[in-house]
Amino acid sequence: MLRRLALTAVVPLAALATAVPATSATASGPESFVPAPSAVPTSGPFAAARPALGPLPMPLPLPGFLDGGAGTAPGEVDEARTRLTVSVENTGVPGADGTFELECGPTGGSHPEGQAACDRLAEAGATRSGRQELFRETPEGTMCTMIHGGDAFARIVGTWEGRRVDTTATRRDGCEIARWNGLVPVLPDVR
Repeated sequence: MLRRLALTAVVPLAALATAVPATSATASGPESFVPAPSAVPTSGPFAAARPALGPLPMPLPLPGFLDGGAGTAPGEVDEARTRLTVSVENTGVPGADGTFELECGPTGGSHPEGQAACDRLAEAGATRSGRQELFRETPEGTMCTMIHGGDAFARIVGTWEGRRVDTTATRRDGCEIARWNGLVPVLPDVR
């Protein structure tokens, strides 16, 4: 649906881009722009507006969420778009603390639950809200329950679906606990 809507908007823009502005020889010079009389408002809020000079630049690329997430042109090498370094400490879970590499597309690295973590990232990336919220830190001033979930601390750095990631996660209050739990199995389950 979004792709169709975007293409519906792009096609008229492409038609406008190929239109050549009318020129005429006048007192101000041989290449002055003389718009069609019906195209220029003579009264109202748009009376002072000037028409655009020249065609729109082409081609108009589609946003990443409309091109199926491919993001690569034909013939380009499609490298893994997700490479994260996950550093975890003070979880109290044997084998969960440490620094792990996670690579998705294909799955690789030293993460103990690599495939499950890549599946969770792909699941979040399939929705717009997931792409916006997954690594977003809790905004300052958010009212959160004062439940302490432990001293666990994690830092995630790298690239997820072509976007830079540099975030930390703790379990200091209810908001951070929910955020941590939303990142399981990228982060260890310490419940």
